[in-house]
Amino acid sequence: MNPSAPEPEIIDSAAAVLRSGGLVAFPTETVYGLGGNALDTEAISRIFAAKGRPSYNPLIVHVADTAAASELALDWPDQAVQLADEFWPGPLTLVVHKKPIVPHSVTAGMETVALRVPSHPVAHALLAAAGVPVAAPSANRSTEISPTTAAHVLKGLSGRIDMVLDAGECSVGIESTVVDLTGAEPTLLRSGTLEVAALEAVLGKQLRLAGHFDEAAARPAPGMLARHYAPRARLVLSGAAAREEFAGEARALADSAGILGVITISQQIPSAAHHHVRMSADAREYARDLYAALHRMDDAGCGAILVERVPTDPAWAGVRDRLQRAAHP
Repeated sequence: MNPSAPEPEIIDSAAAVLRSGGLVAFPTETVYGLGGNALDTEAISRIFAAKGRPSYNPLIVHVADTAAASELALDWPDQAVQLADEFWPGPLTLVVHKKPIVPHSVTAGMETVALRVPSHPVAHALLAAAGVPVAAPSANRSTEISPTTAAHVLKGLSGRIDMVLDAGECSVGIESTVVDLTGAEPTLLRSGTLEVAALEAVLGKQLRLAGHFDEAAARPAPGMLARHYAPRARLVLSGAAAREEFAGEARALADSAGILGVITISQQIPSAAHHHVRMSADAREYARDLYAALHRMDDAGCGAILVERVPTDPAWAGVRDRLQRAAHP
């Protein structure tokens, strides 16, 4: 479908599926989401079943605008007003206290809800036409690589959902930044492509960083599991700076893994690599292309993927988070 001017008849059909309790995978600017009516507990159960998702991992609720978001919130604090005015529509999720109308199955039993207004024209049109808030985690099996194309969605969820809206590749490529506004101080729960400095400039104060959660404990937002965004192949983050050291890491991995994939920014391609993807040195472009690169390596049957270390400056925080979780055993 047309990603910038979605066809009304397709949108209306998808909206009807959502209102009837069905599941629709649709593009957002970040990744493809698996949408269901957030107020329909049976639809929410279908999302968890389709993904194989643990119940302690909550869902983000997507809405068409700030007014719709505030209708689901028990209170809409000044900090929510500030951040929504600056960054919505866009790749920012806000966690606020929920109204009773939001089912606990959406929020992992917590009294808070994660809300977002996406900027993708297809997502916006679908939310406006559906007339209901849409809970939408990434449209993939739980803990696996997130989808940035409809083909990625179908690899994991074909036969498990009712409809997929194919509008090409996602422009951001990694999930939204998540900020919790329910405590005494605003807290960063998940990094994305929005830099902390930009958020803090709007808030006029520093963001706290989220503490540790026990593995099976409920979280206030998704994307906080130790292992997440992971390919089937073993993903290894290189510690090498020198070319010879990087090549040595590649040889050792190839010996144990068989087919080796390598993802680099500036390193030379090791002779041990069977498959290689050269990534951009720009953090936003790298984020946009990351999941597609990991899908490509899995599709090639790689047993291991060696990833050149990425820069440590703040612009790369979201990419570093995704790679570290994907590499977690």
